[in-house]
Amino acid sequence: MPDDRIPSPAEYAGGLPAFQKLTACFYAKVAHDAVLAPVFAHMGPDHPAHVAAFLAQCSGLGPVYSGEGSETAAMRQMVGEHLGRHLTEAQRRRWVDLLIDSADEVGLPSDPEFRSAFMAKIEWGSRVAVMNSQLTENPVGPEDHLPRFGWGSVRGPYEVVGSICSFPVDDKIVP
Repeated sequence: MPDDRIPSPAEYAGGLPAFQKLTACFYAKVAHDAVLAPVFAHMGPDHPAHVAAFLAQCSGLGPVYSGEGSETAAMRQMVGEHLGRHLTEAQRRRWVDLLIDSADEVGLPSDPEFRSAFMAKIEWGSRVAVMNSQLTENPVGPEDHLPRFGWGSVRGPYEVVGSICSFPVDDKIVP
């Protein structure tokens, strides 16, 4: 009997090894990029593997980033890496562009359905990273968890991860 189950975007892409190839290719480019090299100058050698696991888990692979631990703790750790870095839109855009180039280079699926799901994660995540990089205190709350991206439209980011997208404006919390 054939398996009629629809694979997650991560499974469809080739699982964790596909994301590891992607991040290895990407960070090799970053090391020589005038815009991004300074941002990642002090990253550890395990950084590409952590990002690969994060992308894979958020794309439906299972707990390859959070492990058996709390998703809230995993999200808090990821957000914490961006605090106080004051990332710019130019840096965000370059990050996205190099990641897309790397996805093409390593042969991630190029069909519109996969790329739409992949780009939803990349666009959303990079914009949240810029927002959180302006903060000095971690906004991840006890009910927050890793975002989940699947096929088609995704749920709104405020719904998915909670407080990391709410920021004080004139003493009010605004999503």
